[in-house]
Amino acid sequence: MGTYHPESNTLLRSDSILEYVLETTVYPRENECMRELRLLTEQHPWGFMGSSPDQMQFFSMLLKMIGTKDTLEVGVFTGYSLLATALALPDDGKVVGVDSNREWYELGRPLIDKAGVADKVDFREGDGIAVLDRMLLLPLAGDGLFDFAYVDADKQRYAAYHERVLRLVRVGGVVAYDNTLWGGSVAMPRDTPGSSELDRSVRDILLGFNAAVAADDRVEACLLPIADGVTLCRRVK
Repeated sequence: MGTYHPESNTLLRSDSILEYVLETTVYPRENECMRELRLLTEQHPWGFMGSSPDQMQFFSMLLKMIGTKDTLEVGVFTGYSLLATALALPDDGKVVGVDSNREWYELGRPLIDKAGVADKVDFREGDGIAVLDRMLLLPLAGDGLFDFAYVDADKQRYAAYHERVLRLVRVGGVVAYDNTLWGGSVAMPRDTPGSSELDRSVRDILLGFNAAVAADDRVEACLLPIADGVTLCRRVK
């Protein structure tokens, strides 16, 4: 049986493997502003909510491979992933970031400015579901406003986000959901030692969400064991 490590940033067998990945392919080419924001985020009391640098490197490459121009991010925190996206987009690209906490976003905004990509970032403060519902009222929403979307917000509402985000992303576009393996707990007994009541509750929610996505004929789904688990959905209809 696996061992649950809620405090870890990786599902790999050991942290040393993650360090090897970071030291070999991530840190040597890490943008200076990305490095500064990563270190700033790590010092935050809620720093564990920040996206992992290897995951952001993967997203950066993915965005370039699929020719992304317009993107959506639900759950911004300090803006680390927002900055990674903005840097990967072309000069006329745009990322719309949605979060209910502007104070956290403001921590990272100076580094977004410093990186020279502030013009690509459109931050919208508010409840994620409410903001998405307003977007769906826009005249062109039915045609898909975005090429890519990244959801890293409250897991209890992932199913609700899915129904909205999938309508906002064009056919052929990609949606990514973070933390879908939740420390590996989805593959372990519910009462695994070390898990809290919150962990067990989120585990149950994600088990249902992962099963629903796998059965959703509107998408092609792929569940990757990178960072804390990333589910990629390519909209096919």
